Amino acid sequence: MGRSFLGWPVLRQLSGRDPLGRGPAVRSARTDSISPRIATADRVAKSVCPYCAVGCGQKVFVKDERVIQIEGDPDSPVSRGRLCPKGSASKNLVTSSMRQTKVRYRRPYATEWEDLDLDVAMNMIADRVVKARNDTWQDIDADGRKVRRTLGIASLGGATLDNEENYLIKKLFTAMGAIQIENQARI
Repeated sequence: MGRSFLGWPVLRQLSGRDPLGRGPAVRSARTDSISPRIATADRVAKSVCPYCAVGCGQKVFVKDERVIQIEGDPDSPVSRGRLCPKGSASKNLVTSSMRQTKVRYRRPYATEWEDLDLDVAMNMIADRVVKARNDTWQDIDADGRKVRRTLGIASLGGATLDNEENYLIKKLFTAMGAIQIENQARI
């Protein structure tokens, strides 16, 4: 039973010099013995939350080249230090043990996934894009108009991309001749 109600913070608050409870009256020995997670960080990197198109600023705290905490950046004019629940949980995006760190591929009719080298996967994607473009290319439509397009490639962008990334994707797909270019933010 060694604890007494005389040590309760509310009694220290009412009987001491801290009537509003914003100072020593509400501190405990345990509070004094702990330190914030971010106090041991080696460095802080500024970043942007990857979840939506708002672009909330984040501070990424790194210790021994590992992310130890992600918090809102108070210097960000967009979010002024605040993050939504998804942004607040974005540390799990980079530190989760369930995060895929290799390219996984399942061949047609296969029942198992296999790991691929990133260069092999990128070459497979490029080959398929070029083939789809070549197989579906139209110089002239049914009415004899010059169209120079492909209907075999489309793009559906996500809201996690910023304006610059979406601009570059639009330019890339337009240069390839695609006309079906859309973004989730408009749907």
